[in-house]
Amino acid sequence: MNAPVLNLSAPASPAPRHDWTLEEVEALFETPFMDLVFRAAEVHRANFDPSEVQLSQLLSVKTGGCPENCGYCSQSQHFKTATTASKLMDAEAVIAAARDAKAGGAQRFCMGAAWRDLKDRDTPKVAEMIRGVKALGLETCATLGMMTRDQAQALKDAGLDYYNHNLDTGPDYYDKVVTTRTYQDRLDTLEAVRSVGMKTCCGGIVGMGETRRDRAGLLHALATLPTHPESLPINDLMPIPGTPLGTSEPVDGLEFVRMVAVARIVCPKSVVRLAAGREHMSNELQALCFLAGVNSIFIGGRLLTTNNPDQDKDAVLRKELGLRPMTMA
Repeated sequence: MNAPVLNLSAPASPAPRHDWTLEEVEALFETPFMDLVFRAAEVHRANFDPSEVQLSQLLSVKTGGCPENCGYCSQSQHFKTATTASKLMDAEAVIAAARDAKAGGAQRFCMGAAWRDLKDRDTPKVAEMIRGVKALGLETCATLGMMTRDQAQALKDAGLDYYNHNLDTGPDYYDKVVTTRTYQDRLDTLEAVRSVGMKTCCGGIVGMGETRRDRAGLLHALATLPTHPESLPINDLMPIPGTPLGTSEPVDGLEFVRMVAVARIVCPKSVVRLAAGREHMSNELQALCFLAGVNSIFIGGRLLTTNNPDQDKDAVLRKELGLRPMTMA
């Protein structure tokens, strides 16, 4: 590959760039591993306290029955999986779960609903959840599918801090994963969220059969957005039986660390979250991810429909690595 040679000895600049080329991002992936991680660690320390990690907890407030055909998802009505559909939870139950999450150490509470898009009829119910969670003093995040500007404004007014809407993968590989929603649909929702002054949570998944160039394409798409996502989750695919990607081969651990390191370099001020997939990661692999720029994880034994390391195991790992909860504004 005739990629530009990057100067990795230059001082770590805290100023984000929005003019990355795909070739530059690919060149970062090709950098010798030790040099890449060292550079990412420098960038991390220029923008964050490397001993701090944000602790988030995720709750599925409406599970299953989604009309989308995302090939990784157990909640799609297109596939036969062990997940069963449920109705939207009552706000009181969601707020109670958030209260328990805070008592367990969570600093941020994320609410996910298996919808193609948020309906106007459901917006007041979701807003009630958000107001209640925000009143507990937690940072709030939601992922509800596609959303209009007016809906985004209503949720922001209710106290929503972040809206999660992942790009999933690079634009060239996207239609191998999902065909019921376009890449532009996802970009339009991100624009609606930004237009009301809300922060975005946007990342993707590795291990879906994509190439390194596709992974570079995802990070290039994120790094060239008008505003970098303030929160950038990187998921390691949890293969779900019954889904098209249920038999996918895992990505090599060091390649996953490269993904984290490049994300940290091209989006230096984003909080990079090690999201789904920690359940099958060794402590050593997670430690490399923290070294390469991760500063957020999900806690609690469950994500939306997949397992997550339990609280005690996480607490031991954080103690061994000298990590403490992030100081929140």
